Amino acid sequence: MENKQYKSGFVTLIGRPNVGKSTLMNRMIGQKIAITSNKPQTTRNRIQTVLTTEEGQIVFVDTPGIHKAKNKLGAYMVNVAERTLNEVDVVLWLVEPSTFIGAGEQHIAQQLEKVRTPVILVMNKVDQVKREELLPCIAKYKDIYHFAEIVPVCARTGENTDELVRVILQYLPYGPRFYDEDTVTDQPERQIVSELIREKALHSLNEEIPHGIAVVIDRMKFRKGQKGTIADIDATIICERDSHKGIIIGKQGSMLKKIGSTARFEIERMLDCQVNLKLWVKVKKDWRDSEFLMRNFGYREEE
Repeated sequence: MENKQYKSGFVTLIGRPNVGKSTLMNRMIGQKIAITSNKPQTTRNRIQTVLTTEEGQIVFVDTPGIHKAKNKLGAYMVNVAERTLNEVDVVLWLVEPSTFIGAGEQHIAQQLEKVRTPVILVMNKVDQVKREELLPCIAKYKDIYHFAEIVPVCARTGENTDELVRVILQYLPYGPRFYDEDTVTDQPERQIVSELIREKALHSLNEEIPHGIAVVIDRMKFRKGQKGTIADIDATIICERDSHKGIIIGKQGSMLKKIGSTARFEIERMLDCQVNLKLWVKVKKDWRDSEFLMRNFGYREEE
């Protein structure tokens, strides 16, 4: 029998790069789906994750950060983010506690003026300020936009995230579940594996290279081993310059080994089986400005 009181709907997280969107989503879902790093533009495609509770089901659509675009990949990412805003039931705008509202935040506030969806301001990283400093920060944001609700949280520790879930559910329509209750994401395994490898590369490499890398899964096969299933995965890290290739491989292959072993550990946790991971590095010059190569690496405008 269908529960008349059950709620379900779509929620998107927006905010400048690096405010903790993926960390918050992973925290609410209770496991790692979106990759996190302290470098901007970590999230490139929309990732749907699902939180199912007794009261309702929230489908989170994680968007790339809204920013001023510098190349075709940047323009694609901004398009995806802005289009999502009108397609969802609730927008969560994630910010850091500060009384200074910079150009990036002003730009987002302007984009939100075109949106009819209720916007909840989520002030993250509240562990970094004293309680009495929080109210002036909230007041400043109230001046630039009319929010449906304002909820302070700490995504890293999980503080007040239960309250955020309760507030989101208030704004969702009544309706049946979109996904089974044990679903946590609609991303195919290959996509998550390639993102985990990219995350480990982002963590290991220096500032300049990471934006210019993509990861392609060439082969992913499962076979029976003596102690259970084994996943054989071959993947290629694509970079834009020959000099980058040398850095990604490292002295006597040391950097590539480091990326491979840290990625393998995470992939094994996710797939719950032994993983045999082989990594290669290829150069595709300026792929971020080539629509053909972007499509090849999984960034498709029509999705």
